[in-house]
Amino acid sequence: MSITVTGTIQKRNIGLGAWALVTDEGTTYELPKSTDKNLLISGQKAAVTGQVREDVMTVAMIGPVLEVQSFEVVRAN
Repeated sequence: MSITVTGTIQKRNIGLGAWALVTDEGTTYELPKSTDKNLLISGQKAAVTGQVREDVMTVAMIGPVLEVQSFEVVRAN
């Protein structure tokens, strides 16, 4: 099942580095390294649609892994 969440992209300095999407509600999702590089810009706000992967573990373990299917950058007004 796909979900859509809006939040801010963050680069985490854990191990070799990890990318996170922190939602407006404070939930943290880890983004796979294979995620589109146009999304992986620290501080960028985006609406992301994807699937939470229950079958994947990571070294960073900063939150559930969100496999990105699509995204839209949210511009500040």
